[in-house]
Amino acid sequence: MLGADRKWNLEWASAYRFRCRKLDRFVHGRVVFIGDAAHQMSPFGARGANGTVQGVENLIWKLVRVMRNAAPPALLGSYDVERQHGAAENLLNSTRATDFITPKSAISRVFRDSTLQLSKRYPFARTLVNSGRLSAPCRYENSPLNTPDDAVFAPLARPGSPCPDAAVTRNGRAGWLLESFGGGFVLLVAGIDVPDGVRGIPDLTVLELGADLTDTKGDLVRRYDLGGGGAYLVRPDQHVAARWRRLDARAVEQAQRKALGYEMENVA
Repeated sequence: MLGADRKWNLEWASAYRFRCRKLDRFVHGRVVFIGDAAHQMSPFGARGANGTVQGVENLIWKLVRVMRNAAPPALLGSYDVERQHGAAENLLNSTRATDFITPKSAISRVFRDSTLQLSKRYPFARTLVNSGRLSAPCRYENSPLNTPDDAVFAPLARPGSPCPDAAVTRNGRAGWLLESFGGGFVLLVAGIDVPDGVRGIPDLTVLELGADLTDTKGDLVRRYDLGGGGAYLVRPDQHVAARWRRLDARAVEQAQRKALGYEMENVA
């Protein structure tokens, strides 16, 4: 890495050991496990700390609403469902990187060494070099809090996905879409009417493209597939809960209740 013309001395070396593992359940009655208490990762890909931050963002809005009696205790069970998925995804990627860096079998070593040799000359081999796939936001596709689509949308921002960001202008000031969301539920609307009753739903802020926000570069419309109009219900942790081409106040209210865990069974 330093180059053949650089002189250097190895001052110290040691064995570094780590574990890749997780609890089978993160919620045990009134005890909730998070971070290193819930899972342990290898350092490759920075998935331990980043996964913990995602866990905090997932848990805190649920815990606050349960403590304020704004959601049932069952909502905490969705933290276990969603972050078990996130931890398993991180463990898979972390383990793959570990196996590439420190092969556990003869064939794994052949693959690793051949990949490194080929990568000097061939671009395709460079994509196979795995020194740690960096952490990325988790998509909760099978979450019990999601409301399935009832219309055709592009797949990028489907329910359970983290919201894509986009440059916007709000109140005459340039900024970013996600900065406009705040700490509650958000209904992002573009090109369709907002029915009576929607603005009165508790813990819900309505943001209309054109009235409240300007799509500075056109990325918002493109990334959310809103060229033909539509609306997105966004959770407090900025994951998509539901989306529609046409709005109905009752459908929005039901989707929000589902995202608050009212259709889940309680967690023992």
